[in-house]
Amino acid sequence: MTVRSALLGTGSALPARRVSNAELSETVDTSDEWIVARTGIRFRHIAGEGETTATLGTEAAQKAIEAAGIDAQEVDLIILATATPDQTFPASATKVQAALGINDCIAFDVAAVCSGFLYALGVADSMLRTGAARTALVIGAETFSRILDWEDRTTCVLFGDGAGAVVLRAEEGERGILATALHADGRHNGLLYVDGGPSTTGTVGHVRMKGQDVFKHAVVNLASVMTETLAKAGLSADDIDWLVPHQANARILDATARKLGLSADKVVKTVDQHANTSAASVPLALDTAIRDGRIQPGQLLVLEAMGGGFTWGGCVLRR
Repeated sequence: MTVRSALLGTGSALPARRVSNAELSETVDTSDEWIVARTGIRFRHIAGEGETTATLGTEAAQKAIEAAGIDAQEVDLIILATATPDQTFPASATKVQAALGINDCIAFDVAAVCSGFLYALGVADSMLRTGAARTALVIGAETFSRILDWEDRTTCVLFGDGAGAVVLRAEEGERGILATALHADGRHNGLLYVDGGPSTTGTVGHVRMKGQDVFKHAVVNLASVMTETLAKAGLSADDIDWLVPHQANARILDATARKLGLSADKVVKTVDQHANTSAASVPLALDTAIRDGRIQPGQLLVLEAMGGGFTWGGCVLRR
């Protein structure tokens, strides 16, 4: 039998503060109508005092472990995808490890922005299938609100904070990760980036984006990587039960689904409630759709994301 990375459980966490477009328009030159028409976003959660990438990641991880029905001590690999770590170092994954009471396991962060969770899944899948670990906790967690320029309405309305997590275990059988595909093209750095960093400005910096250019690349790259990943798994778009995409913009979700010939009712959408939570968006959407009963055991899922770099990736998973 083939060893695969089986999905045992999912979890997610959101900051307590939920901010509507109307509330945002009180301090930003924007409106609910403008934001909804261009992005589909209606709400986002903003981290408050004491809420960090690691605390949100820990809460999501605890829920995923509970859903998996395992003890935290069984986890021997933690990969946390984030562009907003608690500290430059050590890795936020080690803070989650300590909070979970795990004394010794492999723990590190992955930085691929919005594609981070897909990158982390790919790394975890490789390590599980080769025997480097048996049970993995893969987390996407962000406090993107802390790198936003709140005077730039073209970016600050788009993002939110949150975390999502999955527990994977190496098992023989048909369920689990069937294929992954990951890509990057660093020539497009100037289209989506943060204008700061320890080695350049010595500051955290703020998000900067050329939205129309990102949109064009996203639709092409996401449709392409999903077709590629399905082909690796020996499947086609007709086999998909659910598309669980990066929740960046409702128009990107719709355009990508059309390119694949997928009906809208096969696409998990949470962008209206969570906005773009970067590396957290795919696991947040996945957990939401599993917990509300849409995604059922045995169904075929395609996960995808694209982020700054550009980086992009896809994953075919049978629950």
